[in-house]
Amino acid sequence: MYGVSFVIASGFRSLPLVGILGCLWTACLGFAEEHDYADQLKPVPGLSANKALETFTLAPGFRLELAASEPNVADPVAMAFDADGRMFVIEMRGYSEDDGLSLGRVRLLEDADNDGIYEKSTIFADGFSWPTAITCTQGGVLVGAAPDIFFLKDTNGDGQADEKRVVFTGFGKTNVQGLMNTFQWGPDNRIHGVTSSSGANAQRVVDGQPSGTPLSLRGRDFAIDPLTMHLQAISGGGQHGMSFNDWGEKFTCSNSDHLQQVVYEDAYLARNPYVSAPSPRLSIAADGAQAEVYRTSPVEAWRVIRTKLRAAKIVPGIVEGGGRPAGYFTGATGVTIYRGDSWPTKYNGYALVGDAGGNLVHRKKLEDDGILYRGVRVDEKSEFLSSSDIWFRPVQYANAPDGSLYVADMYREVIEHPQSLPEMIKKHLDLTSGRDMGRIYRVVGSDFQRKPIPHLSQLKTTELVPLLDSPNVWQRETAARLLYERQDLAAVPALETLLTQAQTPPGTITALHALAGLNQLTVAHLLPALADQNPHVRRHAVQLSEPLLASSAELRKNVTSLTADESPKVRFQLAFTAGYLPAAERTQTLAKLAEVDGSDPYFQAAIQSSVNEGSGLLLAELTSTTEENSAQVQPLIIQLATQIGKQQSKADIAALLQLLPALQKSKPSAFEKIVRSLNLAPDSRMAQQLAAATGGQSAQVFGQMVADAVAVLEDKEASLKAKVDAVKVLRYGKFDRERFEELLAPTAPLEIQRQAIVVLGSFDSPEIATLLVKKWPELSPQLRPTALDNLVTREAWRTTLLQAIESSEIPKADLSAEQIAQLTSLLTASQAKQYASLFQKSSHTERDALINDYQQALTMKGDSAKGKIVFEKNCAACHQLDGLGHAIGPNLAAMKNRGPDAILTNVLNPNAEVNPQFMNYICQTANGRGVSGMIASETSNSITFIKGDNKTETVLRIDIDQMRSTGVSLMPEGLEKTIDKQAMADLLSYLMQDRN
Repeated sequence: MYGVSFVIASGFRSLPLVGILGCLWTACLGFAEEHDYADQLKPVPGLSANKALETFTLAPGFRLELAASEPNVADPVAMAFDADGRMFVIEMRGYSEDDGLSLGRVRLLEDADNDGIYEKSTIFADGFSWPTAITCTQGGVLVGAAPDIFFLKDTNGDGQADEKRVVFTGFGKTNVQGLMNTFQWGPDNRIHGVTSSSGANAQRVVDGQPSGTPLSLRGRDFAIDPLTMHLQAISGGGQHGMSFNDWGEKFTCSNSDHLQQVVYEDAYLARNPYVSAPSPRLSIAADGAQAEVYRTSPVEAWRVIRTKLRAAKIVPGIVEGGGRPAGYFTGATGVTIYRGDSWPTKYNGYALVGDAGGNLVHRKKLEDDGILYRGVRVDEKSEFLSSSDIWFRPVQYANAPDGSLYVADMYREVIEHPQSLPEMIKKHLDLTSGRDMGRIYRVVGSDFQRKPIPHLSQLKTTELVPLLDSPNVWQRETAARLLYERQDLAAVPALETLLTQAQTPPGTITALHALAGLNQLTVAHLLPALADQNPHVRRHAVQLSEPLLASSAELRKNVTSLTADESPKVRFQLAFTAGYLPAAERTQTLAKLAEVDGSDPYFQAAIQSSVNEGSGLLLAELTSTTEENSAQVQPLIIQLATQIGKQQSKADIAALLQLLPALQKSKPSAFEKIVRSLNLAPDSRMAQQLAAATGGQSAQVFGQMVADAVAVLEDKEASLKAKVDAVKVLRYGKFDRERFEELLAPTAPLEIQRQAIVVLGSFDSPEIATLLVKKWPELSPQLRPTALDNLVTREAWRTTLLQAIESSEIPKADLSAEQIAQLTSLLTASQAKQYASLFQKSSHTERDALINDYQQALTMKGDSAKGKIVFEKNCAACHQLDGLGHAIGPNLAAMKNRGPDAILTNVLNPNAEVNPQFMNYICQTANGRGVSGMIASETSNSITFIKGDNKTETVLRIDIDQMRSTGVSLMPEGLEKTIDKQAMADLLSYLMQDRN
């Protein structure tokens, strides 16, 4: 949330505690000497609202105006306008340490004389804990204040909410930087919200009690139907800020990734549980996620002092950017697409995003780039809006009723995470300074002439319809919202007229969705839209046609004709929509799309999402494509074959039985790829069916593949790469213990041994575990983690492993703390009980005693060269520094901002505090395999786990038997077994060294 931006005043984002992240994600440091900076850290007074206006630098062609200031508003972090232009503002006065005081408020601001100044201010509601989001609906407002979403309404007209009830609960509150935020009206007649990094298990609240099954929103956002209060999961995953453009495409931001696009809607993937899709959220900034920014404010005195102290190694922390305390995005906030009518029209659709620590607002032009956009910097070595006043903290933006862009300025003297401030500095700062202050500005074009704000609540339904064609998005969206909430069918004739007379493409799109929201959209409405000159109108028409496709052949004909549409965005939508077509038309449509776009991973996922049924028919169609198009369709052929092998649908198997005999003769290479991709065990029922249907040809494929692979392995002239590839093929044959004993001989190349261990994991035989245990003493340290990964995946194999450890066939000392943690996290209850003595965890008391004992390491002289070796051996699996290791956690160079006592506590007792975002999970698959790791990403269909050494594994939800959190971090206890006090001192010395 905006807290992410607030905490970046030092030039890098504030990060969770070491224990929260799990393992050594902070750097280590020497004792800080006490210094008195009282004279240098005297309070910096804030400026009056009028004086502050003189501090701004604004891009040419614009002017800045003050809309509201203290005492009428304080600490604004979100705002929304009702149907009459009144502004509701969230005041987060409890940021950042005073959540328990429940200081948050909702303020109602009114501009009685319509001059643009909100002179009337009323506290609409108060007593909220860290409120962060607001939107207007049903005559009231929805307010997000984790863990709850409230509905507030003034029923007697006194400007104060007399109705207050919780409508949803279960939103995470583990991190002030990751709370739900940014409620926006969407083109689908829903209120969209950002879940943020704290996640949610959200439930509807009925009669004061949570109701129904909790909806997991980890890594996804949500949408609310204001009529039914139905909550659904949607694609997203940004941290603070989200916005639509005029075409209904969604943008967001996260930490230092300041501009991202949401590529597809998760609900489409949910139709086919066999789709493993790329991430729905992509960075689109041409100059990179952590782009340069150009502030005009001076560096605060406390920041200068802290940098000097760090450079002198008096306090922990890196000297950022070669001594620059700022200068690049580290905590983007409030991304908003400008969609008003007070700016020159060429700027419509630009993206605005703030950097509160840098006292600036950045802008980017969005340029078409296939199904995506590309965000291009507009201002050369400057920013759209910046202030020389260090109190200027822009955190959120809004397209306002007057067509301008409103800027919420929290106006605080210090915006910094308290844990990033050395005590010698922090004690001289007032982190609450500015709690009673705040500004809201408007940015307008230089030639802007203000017009009166219409009171839309007083308009008749038919009078609202023309506003759907307004260039002012507030009018357009507010009218659309009112039409949906009123559900008045009197609007239908006017909407039909607007479809033929709209002056703007957004007007046509909004009218189509308004008719859909009234359940009055017909084929006659859609046919002209499918032929519209604007590709976005066509795209929306395709999507809105989905409920009507089954009943109209004419509509299907017009929709499917768009396989040759010039716009990739239209074709992308068609790939999803085709799933609602009858089988034959669906197959033909998807095949044509695959011939053009099948090599794009996003198109592949979209096409496959449409064939939960009928993948065999599509596979057959794709294999008939010309050689010219074969490269485009090959990836999709493999994915479909894999789906068929998993899904075991009778219809798809029948299609394969018909396809493969002819294909084996006409296209033997395609035949072999399909048979391979089916991923069938040679003795499975489906493999036997295929063998019978192909006269044994499919079985012969397996046999010949294995025979060829063996020949390569026995060929002394074959290259190492060829032999590694040959080992991969052995999974299609029967387990040959003698063969694998040879492959795991110490004389075999390391790459051969590693691949052999991987392939062993594909068999399901007790002999695998006994073989690996036998070979354990011969396996090099590089190979043992791979072997262990296999041994822990199946219950029977784990038992063999545990017996080997108990009998000392595998010395427990051979397993690192991380490996032991991985093993113990996967034990069944009976295994854990039987082998409890093997891995007895120390108690909190023992951990505390250990931490006290290790205090000595803080005063010992360390050797940074030796510390680097300690890092490589113990930390590089999860952390990256100086190019070493894997960046599962943040780069340690950015974490040297905590005191030595905190470092030791978190390294030696990593589970004292664990953020859910970095919790270790255990996943048991339907075929008996166990997977453990941190969740890296999620869609409705799949979960991607990440483990040490940057290993990832994606598991389809349909293959999950059960999953649970271990309640502990990915970082294991027990590092003291390999890092003694001197080694700890060496490690700290290495982590602390100057890297400028």
